[in-house]
Amino acid sequence: MAKVSTYLNFPGTTEQAFLFYREVFGGDFLGPIMRFTDIPPQPGQALLSEQDRNLILHIELPILGGHVIMATDASESMGFRMKYGNNMSINLEPDTRAETERLFQALSHHADVEMPLTDMFWGAYFGTLADQFGVRWMFNCEEKKV
Repeated sequence: MAKVSTYLNFPGTTEQAFLFYREVFGGDFLGPIMRFTDIPPQPGQALLSEQDRNLILHIELPILGGHVIMATDASESMGFRMKYGNNMSINLEPDTRAETERLFQALSHHADVEMPLTDMFWGAYFGTLADQFGVRWMFNCEEKKV
């Protein structure tokens, strides 16, 4: 079965971010949390520092409606160039306004609220924010105001 997921890169804060997201959405991580120390030794591979060995290589968390977010730590010491930007958002479409408000409030912790939740002309209850880790979230709830 086909599926869609979102992959995120963090500059050494993947574990902190995903513990926070698990608090917000509940549930459990899918599979084991893989760390760079789990990579089998390869011929010619440089030894990783103790700090880099404990970084997250891969982690997965179901968040809403079967959508899964995945991530890795993009360490500069391993040649990655991490750059925050506005080229990625995770679009959430909760079933109810109450759930939309709960998720928006939880993710708003130390966040930059770009647009508070508002009834929009296309009929949705909509808002956007960039969370404390620089990840952009869009909320689009179709449940009508009562």
